[in-house]
Amino acid sequence: MSGHSKWATTHRQKALIDAKRGAIFTKLANVITIAAKKGGDPDANSALRTAIDQARAANMPKDNIERAVKKGTGELAGDQVEELYYEGVVPPGAQVIVKCLTDNKNRSGATVRHLFTKYGGAFSAVMWNFKQLGSISISQEEIKAKHLGNEDLELELIDKGIEDFVKEDEGITVYTEVSSLQIVKDFLEKEKGLKIDRAEIDYVAKDNIELSSDEKEKMDKFMEELEDNEDVNDYYTNFN
Repeated sequence: MSGHSKWATTHRQKALIDAKRGAIFTKLANVITIAAKKGGDPDANSALRTAIDQARAANMPKDNIERAVKKGTGELAGDQVEELYYEGVVPPGAQVIVKCLTDNKNRSGATVRHLFTKYGGAFSAVMWNFKQLGSISISQEEIKAKHLGNEDLELELIDKGIEDFVKEDEGITVYTEVSSLQIVKDFLEKEKGLKIDRAEIDYVAKDNIELSSDEKEKMDKFMEELEDNEDVNDYYTNFN
């Protein structure tokens, strides 16, 4: 169920924070603004709380965070940010969902379509092969620092009703029902004392494909270009 690993994405995004801090802050502000549309109190809005935590982890200034929240609640005027999804296929059959947070849907749509075309792909319906799940990533270094074993932690999380527990060299990814994301996140942070690298709602592929080395290299370039686009907030794929 795990689909494309998010660890490479996370590492690249952390590197980009220093290289392109302004662009990263714009993306984070858009995430906060979208989340704040459902309520400006982080204690009552888990999506907003997660978005603010991510912004703080990236050292985003407090004033920027507050402006983004007020923009979402309507207290501050400005261009309206929309959440848009684009679906497509890139040879040799990699399915991709691109999530955009943008104040200009014509610009974002044209840019994403251009990137699909550039890599020989095209827009196409693929959402049917994905399920929306909560996704929590914790680095292996963090688990070792807390003297926890993957097996014991997995058993505890199974008791919490998680959907999947994926072990990789870089760390673990825990998948939950969307409604359980904040509950599991709170358990890991407050009861286990773990620092979480990433906690978001993802589209996770039900069926995955394998790619050759050359195909993976091509897809890495495609995804790097997606990450460089200011409108693109995230993407989800069906390859291992």
